[in-house]
Amino acid sequence: MAKQRSIVDIFDVSPALKAARFRYGRLQTRGVPAILLGVAAIIVAAGVSSALQKGASLLPETLREARDFWRVVRASRAELSS
Repeated sequence: MAKQRSIVDIFDVSPALKAARFRYGRLQTRGVPAILLGVAAIIVAAGVSSALQKGASLLPETLREARDFWRVVRASRAELSS
């Protein structure tokens, strides 16, 4: 007769915890901290992506303002030198 397995045995996460590794440069973690850092990295990447999408519409105006500012700075330098 086959041994019955409980729900805890079926969804045993200890092999996943032992195998979890996170490595970025000199930072190396294993187990639960690795899983938490991996989830945090995904959340940060999603936030950066969202910020870039929102900021992309402002880029042309920002570049135009920067160009106009540089022209004013150059003109004031020319006036000072003459």
